[in-house]
Formats: sequence, C-alpha cells, structure tokens
Amino acid sequence: QVQLQASGGGLVQAGGSLRLSCAASVSIFSINVMGWYRQAPGKQRELVANIVRSSGRSYFVDSVKGRFTISVDNAKNTVYLQMNSLKPEDTAVYYCSVTTPRNDYWGQGTLVTVSS
Repeated sequence: QVQLQASGGGLVQAGGSLRLSCAASVSIFSINVMGWYRQAPGKQRELVANIVRSSGRSYFVDSVKGRFTISVDNAKNTVYLQMNSLKPEDTAVYYCSVTTPRNDYWGQGTLVTVSS
C-alpha cells in the first residue's frame, strides 16, 4: 500500500507561481510513474504531467507546456509540479498519482485557485 501526501495548493493571482509536492510513503524506486492530474468544476479529471522515474521522460498536456515542470527528489520520495505563469483556467483540484508494478495510487487533492 502506497500513501501519498500532497501539498502546496493555494490562491494565486494570474501570472503567479505555485509548487505542488507529493510525498510517497514508500521508496521512490518501487514506483514506475509519478504524475499529477487535475479536475476543474464540471470537467473530467485530466492528466497534467507525469514522469517515468527510471528514464526521466516526462509528459505534459498541451495547455501547460512551457509553463509547468515536473521533477522528482529521490531522497525525499517526492514528486514536484512547478507551475509558473498560472492562468485562471488552471484553477482545479490537483491530484498526485503513482503507478507501481502492482497498482495505481492516488493522493488527496490540493486546491489551486488562480484569480484573474
């Protein structure tokens, strides 16, 4: 069983930045993929970004390319989502998720609100 603790959400003005963190309760080396999803009111949950731990390959949804980065701190078993140049349309509940050889796990959501 993997537990994920997400943090870093909040209220920010358009153009501002936030960094989300997601700490895993197990060694990061037992995790294949780490990522962030988001769900805005009335919309489906979407994959924002993920990273393959072994290769470092990352994926970003088109709407955040060039503004968001994803990184992993192996020593802290933590994945980060650095969000810059935030837009009101980035407002959503952000969820971290990890994929292991056995299962997928989800953290609790953290709310990001971007005011115009």
